[in-house]
Amino acid sequence: MNKTEMALKLAKKTGLSQGKAADIVDVMFSAQPRKGIIASALDAGEKVTIPGFGTFATKSRGERQGRNPATGETITIKAKKYVHFKPGKTLRERVEV
Repeated sequence: MNKTEMALKLAKKTGLSQGKAADIVDVMFSAQPRKGIIASALDAGEKVTIPGFGTFATKSRGERQGRNPATGETITIKAKKYVHFKPGKTLRERVEV
């Protein structure tokens, strides 16, 4: 499902116009700076928990040594911060079936 299909389903379930539903989906999930609610919370170091669905959070990975597969040379892989999603119990159980 893409963003347009999600907005269409949201519009049908709520009675909103398709344009308004698309705006809501965009405001929730946009990754553009200062636009998406979830991304903005993650930028601020907050967790976003949706009960029954899951939790979005950031994690950090430290700097580590790796190997260039083409040359075999040892390289340093930079530390980084990344997004992590942990599904909630209800979602996990529904998908497992």
